[in-house]
Amino acid sequence: MEARRLALLYSHLCPSPSPPAPPRPPLSPSACSPPHDCIFCLIIRGESPAFKLYEDDVCLCILDTRPLIRGHSLIIPKSHFSSLDTTPPSVVAAMCSKVPFLGNAIMKATGSDSFNLLVNNGVAAGQVIFHTHIHIIPRKAGDCLWTSESLHRRPLKIDPETSGLANRVRELLLNISEERKDQVSTLS
Repeated sequence: MEARRLALLYSHLCPSPSPPAPPRPPLSPSACSPPHDCIFCLIIRGESPAFKLYEDDVCLCILDTRPLIRGHSLIIPKSHFSSLDTTPPSVVAAMCSKVPFLGNAIMKATGSDSFNLLVNNGVAAGQVIFHTHIHIIPRKAGDCLWTSESLHRRPLKIDPETSGLANRVRELLLNISEERKDQVSTLS
């Protein structure tokens, strides 16, 4: 199972038709601590060039400098958050609310009829820039961008292990909800 996950991750990072890109230097979450000199913060401050597609008070959309396919774009919050799970829900909502608008424009500009929406959250998920961002990746039928598309998906097993996983997630969600209620009540 672990080998399959690694193969899937690798196929997303290095699609087979093109040679793998040179490795990027590893970044750590602390690389973007104050004064926030990650590449996205530099772009937002106008200190590094980028092809800006859209900008508002909360977020910016740019063309990815290492695109998987023509038109691959990124939605970036203007405030620095190292990962999706550290980003306030209001900022995530603002970013996500732009997806239909931006996705449609990117599809039309590239002659695509579909797009993938992707967030790499954390090192194991392939995040290499520790500033929250959402990928919009335009797609065309048969473009074979993801080698994982040829993988056969297996049906979910209805067994005690799966039931236990679902129960554990629900339990954690309840705990997180209770913690948030406690935090709000202590602030009042």
